[in-house]
Amino acid sequence: MDAVTRADLAELRRRVRLFLRKKLDDGAFAPLIDPWLTGWDEVFSAELADRGWVGATIPKQYGGQGRSYVERFVVTEELLAHGAPVAAHWIADRQIAPSLLRFGSEDLKRRYLPDIARGRCFFAIGMSEPDSGSDLASVRTRAVQVPGGWNLSGTKVWTSNAHRAHAFFVLARTSPPEQSRRHSGLSQFLVDLRSAGVTIRPIYSMGGHHHFNEVHLDAVFVPDAEVIGTIGDGWRQVTSELGFERSGPERLMSTFTLLTEQFTARSGGYSATTRGQTVAHLAALRQLSFGVAVELHEQRDADVGAALVKLLGTKLEGDIVEDAALAASDIPAGGPLGEALMQRAGFTLRGGASEVLRGVVARELGLR
Repeated sequence: MDAVTRADLAELRRRVRLFLRKKLDDGAFAPLIDPWLTGWDEVFSAELADRGWVGATIPKQYGGQGRSYVERFVVTEELLAHGAPVAAHWIADRQIAPSLLRFGSEDLKRRYLPDIARGRCFFAIGMSEPDSGSDLASVRTRAVQVPGGWNLSGTKVWTSNAHRAHAFFVLARTSPPEQSRRHSGLSQFLVDLRSAGVTIRPIYSMGGHHHFNEVHLDAVFVPDAEVIGTIGDGWRQVTSELGFERSGPERLMSTFTLLTEQFTARSGGYSATTRGQTVAHLAALRQLSFGVAVELHEQRDADVGAALVKLLGTKLEGDIVEDAALAASDIPAGGPLGEALMQRAGFTLRGGASEVLRGVVARELGLR
């Protein structure tokens, strides 16, 4: 990994772990289930950024640390293991920054990357739409060219924390698809969520939590300077983002605090067989996720590996919740198990439904 050694990674992990343990001892946060979705704490994100643990892979000329994706992996793994509240900066750091670096204009890079690296600029993602599921080729949000830019109209759904974010990336149709290429004619735009014509409506979970939103765009003007990459190349750009979105340790560690509770339970908890199976699955998936981080660092195609991490990680996270529920004599409201049961329904949807991911893997491996 270039100049990054195992000793470097071990020292980085030690520093992050000591910081988080002190924060827990000080009562700065309580360990969360699904912390990268539920744990919105802007002050905490800024403090992490001050230590160089947000925007680590952003080059120094744009305010980042110029570190590797493997170093970022170590930091994010520790944050998730401790259930730290990292939702505020998560999407911007995970996939918006890499996309801007690859496809954004120099102006967009200089306007947004420094604030992302400072943990003070927050993003959401506008891909999913009503009735479209994970089939992004069927998006109906339209972008019509007007003098100086584009007018966007349509609806995005399941938009995590859009009510708190500053902006989001929107996938929209700029021209009809070619008959043999359903994914043609799509483009990406950076949309300020405070723009005229943007309406954000909450979607509440069964537990009464508000993380998801429906975002309606009514002729929202987006200047040409806010186009991401090339008009008509949106599908290629979006799929390049999915390697970052699907592959990280959050795809197998959203329920890690529940797992920790089960493993340290004085009575009850997982059986010895369940513990062994869970540890084996977690270790294998962690190695796969780490391998994708290496691929991303070396700028190689990691789509299949990322899809496998998401697909198998989703299964593992669901199993962790189910095994804990089977072992429990009761389920306290507000406890890790109760929260995990509430969050579990979303595991198989975000980042691509499991059925779609199976298709991605099968197609790429030549199985269909």
